[in-house]
Order: sequence, then structure tokens, then C-alpha cells
Amino acid sequence: MKKRLICAAMVVTALTFGGSAMADSARDYISIVGSSTVYPFATVVAEQLGKTTDYKTPKIESTGSGGGFKLFCAGVGVQHPDITNASRRMKSSECKMCGENGVKDIVEVKVGYDGIVIGNSNKVEPMKLTRRDLFLALAKQVPNPDGSDSLVDNPYKTWKDVNPQLPAIKIEVLGPPPTSGTRDAFVELAMEAGAKNFGFIKDMKKADKKKYKAVCHTIREDGAYIEAGENDNLIVQKLDANPDAFGIFGFSFLDQNTDKIQGSFVDGVQPTFEGIADGSYPVSRPLFFYVKKAHADVIPGMKAYLQEFSSEKAWGEDGYLSEKGMIPMPTDERAKFSGDIKAMKTLSCDDL
Repeated sequence: MKKRLICAAMVVTALTFGGSAMADSARDYISIVGSSTVYPFATVVAEQLGKTTDYKTPKIESTGSGGGFKLFCAGVGVQHPDITNASRRMKSSECKMCGENGVKDIVEVKVGYDGIVIGNSNKVEPMKLTRRDLFLALAKQVPNPDGSDSLVDNPYKTWKDVNPQLPAIKIEVLGPPPTSGTRDAFVELAMEAGAKNFGFIKDMKKADKKKYKAVCHTIREDGAYIEAGENDNLIVQKLDANPDAFGIFGFSFLDQNTDKIQGSFVDGVQPTFEGIADGSYPVSRPLFFYVKKAHADVIPGMKAYLQEFSSEKAWGEDGYLSEKGMIPMPTDERAKFSGDIKAMKTLSCDDL
């Protein structure tokens, strides 16, 4: 049965993808790239597909959301990924890049929600931060401490410098690189929200939107923030070894490592499954994956993978993905995206 599926797929692949792909050996497995946050959820679904069907377990690479979109949008054919995971929504510019490279029919699937955690070792007391604190601690430029409506290069060395209520420990934060959707979401949901506490920065949004975004989203480069790549597990290991350091990562990694790390309070709310689900935890975001419709009938197992991911036993309220830390969507949202998958409804760049 499995051999027949593979042989049929090889013939269809050559016919569908055209002569340029015929030089490449046809793939008999799904290729997935993208977000390190979505990676553990996609991996569980992939393993489930491999165990319960005749299809091969999909191969998944953690490249970060931005890196995943670049690979995904590079073209159609077996040399390009079939699916990319993302911890933020696709940008209009990325959708247009896809189109320019022949990737014209894309199915967008929201899979659930996640919180962005500012975590540290559970060997110490949890930190109680505000988004204002996070902006002042990590932005490249901050309001002048003299109280004037001007910006200066970030002078703060310790958390106590930022807020007298915080401990006098060195600011040392391990976080994702610019290609990461987690970083995109963090600077928007935490730092930009914190910057709005300062009236002259908030007013800047109308007067000079480009400057406003640069101020709110640019992270300092003097050593206080350390890019730790796309490997969130490595951040967890470093936090366990250094109780004074903090890390930025998805809630699922906290959920899977509570024996070593804890989440800081942000604006009085600690990152918990319930707090993210009810919206009270302020630093949370939706998770997605994107599918090449041109690959759906060609690569073996594509439709079965989509069906497995969108099943109630996977992404439902009591599904196995919630056990891994993903916050399920409400019933109506699950029904919408399940319907989009069945219809293979394609995305319009104008909607982004």
C-alpha cells in the first residue's frame, strides 16, 4: 500500500511541478519549516501522522518565522517546503514575495494561541515586571532620565535602575533573533505597549510613524540583550545555570520546563494557561501555519496532516496539543479554520 502511494506521488510530482523539478528526486514526505514556537506542536502532530497512517513522519526544521517565510516563498516544487509555521501572521510583503516566485495559492491556518514569557530560574523569587519596565530595560533608546522629552542611549545597567522596586541585579536577557516571530511579537506587545507610557513617544506615532516604530521596536545592542538563536531549549538550560538571567520564549517551553524555570508577572499577571486563554495576560499572540495549495494533492500525507492538526483530538479544548502548552482557539474559530482547510481556501495579500 505504502509503495503504491509513493510511486503514484512520484509520477504526479513530476507532472505537477513541471520539468524543473524532474531533476530533483520526488519527495515522499512533508517538508515543514518556520517558527520555533510552533515547532513542538507541529512535531507532535507529525509523529501522530507517522504512527497512525502509512505516510512518513514529516520532517520539520526550526528556522524562525521570518526564515521560514523566506524558504516557503522561494518557489513551488519538491525542492521547496510545503508548509511553514509562524508565531505571527504573514506580512503583506511576504505574501507578495511568494506571488513573485510563483507561490500564488496559500492556505492560512490559525492553530491556537501562545503567551510570550519573560522567564527565569525557579531557584529565585519570580520577578514582577511591567511592560514599561521591559521597554526601559531593553530598548536601544529610552526617555532621558532628567525628565525631558528627549531620547538617550539606554543607560540602565540593573533592573533597580529601571524601577526602584526591582532587585539590583544586572540586566541580562536571552532572547530570539530578528528572524523570530517571537521577537516580532515581543517588541510589539511588550516594548511598544511599554513605550506608550511616555506621552511624547505615544504622540510620535502620529507625527513620525517611522521614528515611533524605530524607538519602540529597536532592542539595545550593548550586551544586556543576548541573541540566543532559535533554540528555546538552549535558553532554558542557560537560565537554569544562571539564576540572575532572564529569557524570552513561548509559553509552551515554560509549560514543559516548570521543574527549572518560571514566568515573570507582567502588569500583575503571571503567564498561565488560564491567563492566556481569557486574555488577562497581556503578552500573548496567535499561532499559524501556511500551506502551499499546489503541493496538497502531490506530496503524500499533506491532506492527512492537515486533517490531523485540525481534529478536535489535536487542537480541541481537551486535545493533545493543549497538553503541550498550546492555548486552544474558541469553538467558532476552530470551526472557521477547519472549514478553510477542507475548502483549501486561499489567502489574499490584500487581507494582510
